[in-house]
Amino acid sequence: MNHLFNVNTEFFKVLGYSMSYIEFFGVVFGLLAVWLSAKANIWSWPVGIVNVVLAFLLYYQVQLYPDMFLQVFFFVTNIIGWWRWANPRPGEEDRKQELKVSYMNKSQILLTAIVGTAGTFILGGFASNLHHWFPAVFALPSAYPYVDSFITVMSIVTTFYMIQKKIECWIIWILVDIVATYLYFIKGVKFYSVEYFIFTLIASFGLWHWIKEYRSYGAGNAQSTAS
Repeated sequence: MNHLFNVNTEFFKVLGYSMSYIEFFGVVFGLLAVWLSAKANIWSWPVGIVNVVLAFLLYYQVQLYPDMFLQVFFFVTNIIGWWRWANPRPGEEDRKQELKVSYMNKSQILLTAIVGTAGTFILGGFASNLHHWFPAVFALPSAYPYVDSFITVMSIVTTFYMIQKKIECWIIWILVDIVATYLYFIKGVKFYSVEYFIFTLIASFGLWHWIKEYRSYGAGNAQSTAS
């Protein structure tokens, strides 16, 4: 592996912490992708692709294999998102009726709990045995396979709820980001830990904003009824 992509190759040192090239640029491209996405800028997708490629290589080296697999999912969704934004359907950009935020129903909450629990244990068990089944590829055992699997499974689940504009997606993101912040800190990729702490704050703002938007629908309906 090229030394620039090696997690042990120092780029610079800050407060005694040795920052690698791959960790620094992985975080920079990750934050940039989120910022561009918030501005509805199409460049968020190609920037996001660079981020997930760097993250894939980093997670492999620190034995966070489920997180590594998650980047494959994000790679595909970034390509789909890039194409989708670049090729809007006729009249779509002028569409007035947008999908509104809403709460999950009880069956969705129950399904999320079942899928999250089952998925975490199934993927965790798989990740725990990778170094036995494929020793040529995974020379070292997976680090914290079940915690890492929880992050992976719930990230995929909440991505679909985010597409549906379900308010609870932000609650799940907050939980995932808190767990990721702790996991990356104890694994020694502390700049990634800082990134996910920032994501926790962004998710908290997203939850507040979506609840506020949901309540504005009720206020608007009430005013319409009164008039």
